[in-house]
Amino acid sequence: MTNIDLQSPEAILAHLRHQAEADELRITIHAHQEMVEENISLEEIREVLLDATFVENYPEHRRGSCCLIGKRTSRGRYVHVVCTTTLERAIIITVYEPRPPKWVAPFQRGK
Repeated sequence: MTNIDLQSPEAILAHLRHQAEADELRITIHAHQEMVEENISLEEIREVLLDATFVENYPEHRRGSCCLIGKRTSRGRYVHVVCTTTLERAIIITVYEPRPPKWVAPFQRGK
């Protein structure tokens, strides 16, 4: 486990960026299924990790600290990625395009 300030979005984003640059990524079966269903490429996931907007932090998640990040990719769509925040290798838990009714804007949840 890496020593990351779990309350600092900047520190978490820097750690994720480093992992993407080093190709230290693992995709869960669930994330892979979502990638196929939503036609999200591994390159888009890397784009998000390299230059993300921090959306939500889950430092006390029951399965370990993780976060939700997102970005508009070079394909012109927003992609959200939920991934671990403190491991040596980032585990991509799920990926999706934020859509209503759950999301009213790319970084704003619906009611």
